[in-house]
Amino acid sequence: MSPDDIEHFFATLAAANPQPASELAYTSVFELLAAVLLSAQATDVSVNKATRRLFPVANTPQALLALGEEGLAGYIRTIGLYRSKARHLIQTSRILVERHGGQVPRSRAELEALPGVGRKTANVVLNVAFGEPTMAVDTHIFRVSNRTGLAPGKNPLQVEQQLERRVPERYRVEAHHWLILHGRYVCTARSPRCGACAVSTWCDMARRSAETAR
Repeated sequence: MSPDDIEHFFATLAAANPQPASELAYTSVFELLAAVLLSAQATDVSVNKATRRLFPVANTPQALLALGEEGLAGYIRTIGLYRSKARHLIQTSRILVERHGGQVPRSRAELEALPGVGRKTANVVLNVAFGEPTMAVDTHIFRVSNRTGLAPGKNPLQVEQQLERRVPERYRVEAHHWLILHGRYVCTARSPRCGACAVSTWCDMARRSAETAR
């Protein structure tokens, strides 16, 4: 994609959805952190189903510690890898209480030091909770960035760095939401809905397909 293509691409996504938001349900920064940690290799729908039961009972680091690992596991057992996630979330809660006064830190280094929190999770928290222009590259963003030619890369870090360079500044805070939603509902993995895509005009894959069809 050329810089002009990228501008049109994001302007179109922004016009269609001016205020994109995470599909994870949360009411506090800690709930967001917990939900994102639980969402690894799981759908937002499955996480929301579990946290609808969990958060009314325990939605702070202190309350989760009181619940304990086995108690927590009982609420999230419908989510994949629930035992390791329960362990990580309890360990994270303990660190938040002991080192951060029960608050979620705002720095990437401190977030990534929490058990179960990698770069992608840290980027989500920094972006959604604190409004930083980070790019949380999941499978959807990785696919969309490579397919469209927006930010090609061989791994998530390369794609993230390309997005940071190529996405115009005014779109950066919301960019990762637009790209996730586009990948989840339009530019899907197996059967991309190119005929229903509002940004296909600027997509490298769509242009190649059109040229091949001629």
